Amino acid sequence: MRERARFAPSPTGPLHIGGVRTALFNYLIAKKNGGDFILRIEDTDSERTVAGAEKYIIESLGWLGLIPDEKPYRQSERKEIYIKHVNLLIEKGFAYRCFDTQQELKEARKKHGNDFKYRHDKNFGLKNTFTLKKEESEALIEKGGFVVRMIVPKNETIIVNDEIRGGLSFNSNELEDKIILKSDKNPTYHLANVVDDNDMKITAVVRGEEWLSSLPFHVLLYQYFNWSPPRFFHLPLILKTAGQGKLSKRDAEEQGFPVFPIKWKNSVGFKEYGFLPEGLINYLALLGWSNDNDKEKYTLEELVSVFDSNRIQKSGARFDIKKATWINHLHIQECSTKKIIEAAEDKTIELASFFGEEKLIEIISLIKGRLNLLSDLQKETEVFLRPPLNYETKALEKLNKEEALVVLNFCKLQASESKDSSAIKEGVFGASTKNKIGFGQTMKTLRLALVGSLKGPDLFKIIEIIGADETIKRINNLTKTLKS
Repeated sequence: MRERARFAPSPTGPLHIGGVRTALFNYLIAKKNGGDFILRIEDTDSERTVAGAEKYIIESLGWLGLIPDEKPYRQSERKEIYIKHVNLLIEKGFAYRCFDTQQELKEARKKHGNDFKYRHDKNFGLKNTFTLKKEESEALIEKGGFVVRMIVPKNETIIVNDEIRGGLSFNSNELEDKIILKSDKNPTYHLANVVDDNDMKITAVVRGEEWLSSLPFHVLLYQYFNWSPPRFFHLPLILKTAGQGKLSKRDAEEQGFPVFPIKWKNSVGFKEYGFLPEGLINYLALLGWSNDNDKEKYTLEELVSVFDSNRIQKSGARFDIKKATWINHLHIQECSTKKIIEAAEDKTIELASFFGEEKLIEIISLIKGRLNLLSDLQKETEVFLRPPLNYETKALEKLNKEEALVVLNFCKLQASESKDSSAIKEGVFGASTKNKIGFGQTMKTLRLALVGSLKGPDLFKIIEIIGADETIKRINNLTKTLKS
């Protein structure tokens, strides 16, 4: 059978980074086995559906390169199918109608406390087809507004299997008869996902561990329909960087990083933060999964090739923005200059308009090795656009003023006489030797004049790009500072 895995988000808000990892693992399992990656929008809860969320999910997956092999399925377009299957369960004696109001349920829970579980084999004074006479039930069915619950058998041990955690067992007496059809005729997750997964020939269900407690209900439904269940994978949580619990938007904001793949309203995404999609995908793959070597950098294609679902970990993985940024740095280093410019177009507009396309490419190539995030471009390219507003205090204080003034003078001369970086470098080196000033001291002085600090890209390339006039202007600025 062809492998088919699905990502099935609800459009109740933006796609969280945990959801992205779930989508990724579904994609990897499908593609590892030459199968299909399916997107299904679980949008039957109209009250919680958020405008624009579905579009956001699809755009996010597109940016990440997790492209579905089929058009998105929507549960809202399949309501009749669910009702048909609910009626089939009722006919088979595996489900029943319940007519209790919310107030009646509230009172029952209050009265019976922890002992209350809505079950067909218990009578808490509630109204359903087990407790009411046939005529009463038929009259209430005619009125509508009822829910349908699946029957959970009594005195059974329900055995389920999770590909990550192994075999698990549940005492059926501790489980409630779950609602599978709501009073508005919309299915609940329990019914809809089972029906859809069977109809869509899904062979692997990869979802968060929060759904593990629902697995016995789903296994029962597969038995009731006489269907073969898929393999189930319940992924561990992505945890806070520090402390206990699941990583939330608030936790991330406190640490200064996003939790969404792309911008959502006023919330910056990883794209805007400066990540390449390849970098984010790579890091998320390493959260809760490990290969049998020390390799850290993977393309999506490489991940597909090496992915082994047996190596998905049981325990949660802490999100480390420093590690994520490092992984992103590795991808930037191997990324073409053209691709960097395309990915960070909004951050290179000023450079392009000032220097032109040819020099823009040269500049990006020059500073690429210094980038951890694409958002670093603005900081790293500032040196080409504007002279330093001030100078690093410690570096300035350590300069021998007399020597520095000599250095600045012969550097200005070399900048005015040559345009080629290698020629300027050769001239500055020669002048440094002639004046018996160490080349290290010469470079520190010149770098301070051009950049304002002792860090930055190749000095002589900077001179070549910004030109003689700008170079001389910056040298003169430091000269005035030293003389004042």
